[in-house]
Amino acid sequence: MNDTLRREAETIVRRAIAAVTPERAVETALKGRSFPGRVYLAAVGKAAWKMAAAAARTLGDKLTEGAVVTKYGHTEGAIPRVACYEGGHPVPDEGGVAGTRAVLDLTRDLRMEDTVLFLLSGGGSALFEKPLIPLAELKDITDQMLSAGSDITEINTVRKRLSGVKGGRFAAWCAPARVITIVLSDVLGDPVDMIASGPAVPDLSTCGEALEVVRRYGIRISAQAESCLRTETPKDLPDTETLVVGSVRELCRAAAEECRALGYTPLLLTDRLCCEAKDAGSFLAGILKTHASDGRKTAFLAGGETVVHLSGTGLGGRNQEMALSAARGIAGVKNAAIVCVGSDGTDGPTDAAGGYADGDTLSALEAKGMSWDAMLENHDAYHALKAVGGLIKTGPTGTNVNDIAVALVGQ
Repeated sequence: MNDTLRREAETIVRRAIAAVTPERAVETALKGRSFPGRVYLAAVGKAAWKMAAAAARTLGDKLTEGAVVTKYGHTEGAIPRVACYEGGHPVPDEGGVAGTRAVLDLTRDLRMEDTVLFLLSGGGSALFEKPLIPLAELKDITDQMLSAGSDITEINTVRKRLSGVKGGRFAAWCAPARVITIVLSDVLGDPVDMIASGPAVPDLSTCGEALEVVRRYGIRISAQAESCLRTETPKDLPDTETLVVGSVRELCRAAAEECRALGYTPLLLTDRLCCEAKDAGSFLAGILKTHASDGRKTAFLAGGETVVHLSGTGLGGRNQEMALSAARGIAGVKNAAIVCVGSDGTDGPTDAAGGYADGDTLSALEAKGMSWDAMLENHDAYHALKAVGGLIKTGPTGTNVNDIAVALVGQ
């Protein structure tokens, strides 16, 4: 393993993630604002605790009461006047449903002069849930769509119609109070009606689109679920305001700054990466091989969110699979490396944020008696990278603005 490239790659992604903290985003969004009536806080998503803590500090005694619904293990302590709940992600469970119920109780019978400060981050679609069908079926539909390789927009187009709070329905519930939504985006292009399935904005998707997604992927649904998919969502929500304060674009910008600080010339390839993880890894490996002999330090950045069509019995995540896929393409190239991470610190159902590979990864795997082809075919990137020291572990970061891949050409 190239120790210098490994150290620099991990430094870049860790510092880039630190630069897009939810605390900074929330404090900036609230600075200078005044609130005439009571202020109720509802924070939902993987970054909910950090966003709520920052809002509570900023608002001080102006905050009336609040509730947080976040992923298991993402609560970091008590927040004054704010109750904290944890639930499942990416598949909803009773914990998230209970937290959602608490948010609805908190925002019941509001007055026109009241304000609901709604803090939204990635993971909100699973965590903020009032199912209109049995929870077991909602879980099954979510599992089917994830396994089929549906992208986040397709999944949310369906899920918002199976929920009593998604697709603008939460803002409708809060009327006549004003709803201000502060968003950390985890959806490419930042479409606010799709981030966490758009609980507080008018829904731009249609019933026809939801039914087409189900048909395209062969998703099995009940008659009750089909009836929900044929029921339209709110298209007009007065007295709502939405601010997108963090996204993968900012993550890429921060990574580019860190690359420059380490002497690399950064080149942003895209902030909308959305293809098969193994194909993205192969593509980035090809770029590295093309430029490995240029004689200068260059960093190629790609932000977004790839997909994995699950098969086999392996363990891993899309970022680990991207890194493992790149390993063959850069095998033997001593000055090339790639690091791929999820900004939330979680990649798939594992304790890793992502993976790292360089020119020595493939030979190290073979020395361990592992077949690159077999591990990739079985989607077992976690165990492959673990065996050669290629896992990147950050723990929960408190933010979630998609993924970033950094492909480095050293000297």
